[in-house]
Amino acid sequence: MSAPLRLRRDADALVANWRALARLSGLATCGAAIKADGYGLGARWVATTLMAAGCREFFVATWAEAAALADLGLPALSVLHGVRAEDMALARSGIATPVLNTTAQAARWRDSGGGACHVMLDTGMNRLGLGEGDLAAGALDGLAVDVVMSHLACADEDSAMNGVQLRRFGELAPRVPAQRRSLANSAAIALGPDYAFDLTRPGLALYGGVPRGELAGMIRQVAFPQAQVLQRRSVPAGQTVGYNATWTAPADTDVAIVNYGYADGYFRGFSNRGHALFDGAELPVIGRVSMDLIAIDVTGHDVAEGDWLDLDFALPLAAAQSGMSQYELLTGLSGRFEQA
Repeated sequence: MSAPLRLRRDADALVANWRALARLSGLATCGAAIKADGYGLGARWVATTLMAAGCREFFVATWAEAAALADLGLPALSVLHGVRAEDMALARSGIATPVLNTTAQAARWRDSGGGACHVMLDTGMNRLGLGEGDLAAGALDGLAVDVVMSHLACADEDSAMNGVQLRRFGELAPRVPAQRRSLANSAAIALGPDYAFDLTRPGLALYGGVPRGELAGMIRQVAFPQAQVLQRRSVPAGQTVGYNATWTAPADTDVAIVNYGYADGYFRGFSNRGHALFDGAELPVIGRVSMDLIAIDVTGHDVAEGDWLDLDFALPLAAAQSGMSQYELLTGLSGRFEQA
């Protein structure tokens, strides 16, 4: 059965974004974060597309995500959230490499036989990662560490904290007997070569997000939601559209009711602010976005029941319109889309 929602994914744009980020990474290897089902676009599609383009390092959040990709034969797959006791059987199977974040994880990995691992250091974000005291206490003794990494809290801003964390990483990383160092996500790649080290880990910008102005103009849109018109109707002047009557027709208005809503990741912040696209024209969303439906002003346009409309989903603009972050917009895309 065909769905009344389609998600067009531009593989050429995905590859172009990765190559642009790889150029900015300089001599560092450029990997790809494909967690959260490839930021909502399908991790298998993203992984196979980028692997064919030359990407060799991939990152997911959990072992369940790693298991779902195990048959693809990815050259290198890392699990960012480490290894819980519940993960050990799968982790020891060799499908991916754990990024150890706590002393308990380090001890668990060592006691199970060790082997290649990565290590996350906390350089000031106070989220996941080992600290200076953990290193001094010998938490990593006897471990074969490939990559030592950290994560910036404010890379998308011109914050003094970026420099503080960079210096802190420079102090702590040499205390880990690792082969490589990694600090930069998408935004940090744009901060310059000092942040690249040996391996970069872009995520958002691969998928069309622009976390810093330096990336504007080089990052292409990848995700293009499309929805089908279920009904075209005429709304007389003075009547309202949608829940809570937040839009009133200033004149007789032709309205398309479209199969798309917040259950599909088109959030209520787009109410009376978003746009659909049809034959090059921007058509405004009118009224409140509901769970499964939105209304579009199609006055003067030949839009009929059964037609397909593109939703304006260029991420920086869509984030400004909706009040949601670019990350939320991508990962909020639902499983009801028929992907192409």
